[in-house]
Amino acid sequence: MGQPRKSRKKYNTPPHPWNAERIKNENKLMTKYGLKNKKEIWKADTLVRRYSREARYLLGFSADQMQEEKLELLGHLARTGVLPEGAALEDILDLNVEDILRRRLQTIVYKKGLARTPKEARMFVVHGHITLNGKKINSPSYVVLKGQEDEIGFYRSSPVAKQIEEYNKNKDDKANTEE
Repeated sequence: MGQPRKSRKKYNTPPHPWNAERIKNENKLMTKYGLKNKKEIWKADTLVRRYSREARYLLGFSADQMQEEKLELLGHLARTGVLPEGAALEDILDLNVEDILRRRLQTIVYKKGLARTPKEARMFVVHGHITLNGKKINSPSYVVLKGQEDEIGFYRSSPVAKQIEEYNKNKDDKANTEE
């Protein structure tokens, strides 16, 4: 059963620790998404494998048995924004790690322009400058649902909000003068 105070490991490590190509790919992902360590990549990879395993399992059933479970799995992936609405079960098999990493709070804060870099976005989330629907969330790995993207913003008393607004304004002014 395991120790109740210790949670179970949520990732699987790579089968071979010193594969040069895998290490290069992981390093690119770490810089692109501003991740703290490779464990975060391995967690996303484990999620992708779990979704693929579930899809292969459902493809082996007859049509009437798998219909309800198929709709549950596709609905979950559509709500989280990993797959588009109306995706097929076979589309789950094409998922990769980046599809999961794109839905993290840290990445969406950066993509919305609330931070200059992915690392800065991580820092803002951890330090409590970012809210989701008015509530502070200090976990950069929080998976943002598709309907929650517009509710992300700065905490009302955050001193960082003014700095980023000025930065974005100056950036837009420079882009307009160059045109």
